[in-house]
Amino acid sequence: MSRAENVELAVLCLLYDKKRFLLQDRLADDWQGYVLPGGHVERGESIVDAVIREIKEETGLRIANPKLCGIKQFPLKDADYTNGRYLVFLFKTNEFTGDLVSSEEGQMHWVAREDLYKVDLVEDFYDLLDVMTSEKLTEFQYLVEEGKWTVIKK
Repeated sequence: MSRAENVELAVLCLLYDKKRFLLQDRLADDWQGYVLPGGHVERGESIVDAVIREIKEETGLRIANPKLCGIKQFPLKDADYTNGRYLVFLFKTNEFTGDLVSSEEGQMHWVAREDLYKVDLVEDFYDLLDVMTSEKLTEFQYLVEEGKWTVIKK
């Protein structure tokens, strides 16, 4: 039996300064709302190089020293892991230079942590933030049972 599986790779990055997070008001039909910037890893590309490239493309900022702080995963299609999985490498950094810009993916906004409730965050944002900022958590996984999606944090 083969242990290989179909996997799509992506990266997200929590950019922060003192008390603010950089979020994208995403326009895509499949996942609208305020999200962390990121995107797909290109074939053969280093994961770290991918997060640096994606953040530059989506925000105009050049990040330095991104720290891997977790992994998010969910079924690739049909809510069934036997069809493959989507793996998202989660990074964070407060080291960046450049001028903030937006992209066709969405408008970029600095949002204070205490003001997060004022914006239309994607549904799993707080669970994701827990994993990315906790010293005890490193994994965010969606499990699907009888059509119900549940977040498991480890």
